[in-house]
Amino acid sequence: MKNIIIVSFALLFAMNICAAKKSKVTPLQFNPDNGVKASLTMTDGKVVNYTAYTKLYFVTNVEDSTYQYMNIFVPEGATHQSPMFLRTYVGGYMASEAGYPQAQDASGRALAEGYVLVIPGSRGRTSTVKQGKKTIYTGRAPKALLDLKAAVRYLRHFDNVIPGNAEKIITDGTSAGGAMSSLLGATGNHPSYAPLLKAMGAADERDDVFASVCYCPITDLDHADMAYEWLYVNTDSRKSLSASKQALSQELAAQFPSYINSLGLKKADGTALNAENYLDYIKQILIKSAQEAKDAGADIPDSLGFSFSSMAAFQAPVNGQSSRPGMGNNRAEGMPGGERRPSVGRPGGGRKPSAGMPPMRISGRKMVGEYITDLDMGKYLNYVVSTQPLKGVPAFDSYNVDGAAASGENGEFGNAQGSDVNFTSWSAEKAGTAVSEEVKENVRLLNPMCFIGDGVSSVAPHWYIRHGARDRDTAFSVSINLAAKLQNSGKDVNFKLPWNRPHSGDYALNELFAWMAEIVK
Repeated sequence: MKNIIIVSFALLFAMNICAAKKSKVTPLQFNPDNGVKASLTMTDGKVVNYTAYTKLYFVTNVEDSTYQYMNIFVPEGATHQSPMFLRTYVGGYMASEAGYPQAQDASGRALAEGYVLVIPGSRGRTSTVKQGKKTIYTGRAPKALLDLKAAVRYLRHFDNVIPGNAEKIITDGTSAGGAMSSLLGATGNHPSYAPLLKAMGAADERDDVFASVCYCPITDLDHADMAYEWLYVNTDSRKSLSASKQALSQELAAQFPSYINSLGLKKADGTALNAENYLDYIKQILIKSAQEAKDAGADIPDSLGFSFSSMAAFQAPVNGQSSRPGMGNNRAEGMPGGERRPSVGRPGGGRKPSAGMPPMRISGRKMVGEYITDLDMGKYLNYVVSTQPLKGVPAFDSYNVDGAAASGENGEFGNAQGSDVNFTSWSAEKAGTAVSEEVKENVRLLNPMCFIGDGVSSVAPHWYIRHGARDRDTAFSVSINLAAKLQNSGKDVNFKLPWNRPHSGDYALNELFAWMAEIVK
């Protein structure tokens, strides 16, 4: 007889009382005998065998059967101690169906590395169902997050029969999915979500996670417009806008310093991170990113705004020739075949490299290992803008502001009838409306910054955050602030602005999975 595990009738009854009247009641269940054997061929030719468990509904009151279930994939050799990798494919705050492992991204890599892979579906701002002749939007904020939290609760509810360790859940997502991953990590077990999850029929379990992987998270939406304009207001792109748009950009940019100061963030050395030093803080992170890439062989042209160290004042004789003091980069670049390898001088012109300084070698216009000493942020931001046009003004809460159309985020905070709404008081005032209390609460529920360090949330102990060094989909500060607040709260945070990366995710998988291997030991 098949070993089907079902939540108790009493629990179902309690959950159903709170259910929406038109919901379909589907008992939570997991049958370990229902797995289907399959395999995945990785890009290197390796074949990964696994068992798939599909169409696992994670709530008892299923409002939208297209999305409110998950698929679980158990690789050969997995045990109840194997960590679990929860990959969400949410993008643009839209609905995401439960999918299957892909050899090209982190889902397939996770299987190959022995992780139990979980791919949940979730409703989004575009998901709808028909109720009679009416079209109902099922996934407006915070429904996607609730679905993902319900998925985590499901994994804990059946932890004794599903292979994998529900105490070692690592979430992963990109863009709006990165925001969802950050929210899963920041809002664990917070009571604000409890009544909403109960009404859905989610399992009465914990929903905190072990680690969150967040690629370019589009989050902190209620401050994203001011952050965006503060960063880009002086670019040539913004200066070419109409006078009314320029005025809006400047007005939004002026709000950002107060917001930064209100966060009370600190740098790694314990000093304050505030409006006065924030631009320099971004600059130092970008310099570090570019230096790391340069040391690996990347060509970093001067035109992006970087300044480079001069050659040593003294060069050692080569092949019996006399030394040639004062050689700069231009002359070094002209050496045939890179035969003369100048030593890096210490202060005072000594010949030995300074401690910790990487070796130099000729490579193109600049020298690999050469130190980046400064960055002209104006030039650099114009470079970023040249790779992809900026968003409009405002970038996120744009609905009816100076005639602008609604953004996806305006739809995210709309209602079940499909409305678009303003979700910041500034944009609402410009549009001649007001932000309702319901929308204000939904904005809060979708902002991880509101929960980190509040003493109530069970925040994930480990974080991997990446935002590309030329990703203009939201300001660098959104990920920087998230990382800083987590670090200030004592969390383990691995954060970078990877060099020359656009808006993207699941890259540098060797680096990601090496980090994951360390934290799950």
